[in-house]
Amino acid sequence: MGSNMARFRTFTFAGLMLVLSWYGMMAVHELGHVVGAMSTGGTLQRVVLHPMSISRTDVSPNPHPAWVVWLGPVLGCLMPLAVTCFTSGCETTIRKSAQFFAGFCLIANGAYIAIGSFDQVGDCGELLRTGAPQAILIAFGAITIPLGFALWHKLGSPSQLWKNPTVVTTQMLRLSIIAVIVATIAGATLSSR
Repeated sequence: MGSNMARFRTFTFAGLMLVLSWYGMMAVHELGHVVGAMSTGGTLQRVVLHPMSISRTDVSPNPHPAWVVWLGPVLGCLMPLAVTCFTSGCETTIRKSAQFFAGFCLIANGAYIAIGSFDQVGDCGELLRTGAPQAILIAFGAITIPLGFALWHKLGSPSQLWKNPTVVTTQMLRLSIIAVIVATIAGATLSSR
C-alpha cells in the first residue's frame, strides 16, 4: 500500500508541477511584453493572467509592436534560464525545479512561436504583420525547443521517479498543492479574462 501511495504522490506532484509551470510561463512571457511596452513608450492597458484564459498584454498606443511582441517569448525564455543559472549551487530540489521550469518555458515559447507562425495566431500573427519572416519564427522554435528538451534530459529519466517514488515527499506535495491554489486564486482575482 505504501508504494501505491508514493506513486500517487509522485503522479500528483508531476501534474501540479505542470500546472505551476504553465502559470509561471505565462507570467514571465507577459512580463517580457510589459518590459517591451515600458521600454518603448507604449501604454500598458491590461495584462491578462486569469487561469481560465490564455494570457495576453494589451498595449495602446504601441509605437514599436514588433519589439513588444518579441520580448514576450525572448524574455520568457531568458529569465527562467537566468534563474536556472542563479540556482545552480542551490539544494537539489530547488535547482531541479528551476531547470524543469526553464525547459518548460523554452519548449512552450518555442512551440508557440514556431507552430503559431503557420496559423498566424496571437503574437505570431502580430510578428508576421510587423514584418518578421516566418523563417525567423520557425528558427526561434528550432533553437528553443531542443534546448528545453536538453535541460529536461539533464534532469534524468522520468522513469527514475516511478522506480523510486519516495523521492517526492509529502511536504513537497503539500507545498505544490498550496502553490497551485495560491496561483489560481491570485490569477482569478487579480486579472480579468
